[in-house]
Amino acid sequence: MLDTQIPRAFLASCNVAPEVFELRPDYLAMLLIVDGIYPTSWTRSVGGAVDDLVEAAEAHARALIAQSPADELPHIAAWREAYRAFGAKPQRTRNSLEALTRRAVTGLPRVNALTDTYNAVAVLEQIPCGGEDFNAYQGPACLVRAAGDEVFDTATNGEIKIEHPEHGEVVWRDDIGVTCRRWNWRQGRRTALTDNSRTAFFILDALTPI
Repeated sequence: MLDTQIPRAFLASCNVAPEVFELRPDYLAMLLIVDGIYPTSWTRSVGGAVDDLVEAAEAHARALIAQSPADELPHIAAWREAYRAFGAKPQRTRNSLEALTRRAVTGLPRVNALTDTYNAVAVLEQIPCGGEDFNAYQGPACLVRAAGDEVFDTATNGEIKIEHPEHGEVVWRDDIGVTCRRWNWRQGRRTALTDNSRTAFFILDALTPI
């Protein structure tokens, strides 16, 4: 039996359920594992480059919003349609691309060099990006429609709590629980990147018009 914690075997065993493609036949995902990361030393060595990337993303967001309301931008509109398809209200729970693009107009949140980089890439390329700690995964990443009893480890206003997705909600999960709710809305605590992360797992989502 393959050890799914070996990166190549892990990627080969990840999958998207047919029920998700029934919602969006145009959906594509790129999965990427990056090993040998040392966030603290990386911050010192490439901090200026990360700052430049974030500033470019913020300028790009301002230019986009000057041309069109955020919810009418082609990539964001496509994700709003995808959310409605599984019963989510996009005006209440915005997909990560829309949330970041809106925030970028006044300034992207700064977390650490690694997170700041993929947030900036998401805004610049107009695709949702998620980064997680590969070593915190238990089994492969699977995009499915939730049964509703899965465990999601999160925090609200600093308080740690366990939630459960809604029945039929599109979620990323591994063998022991949900890692990201509503396709790309909110990532869980268990697999979150930290300054101790050494191997990162990235999910890049795409819909037409990519």
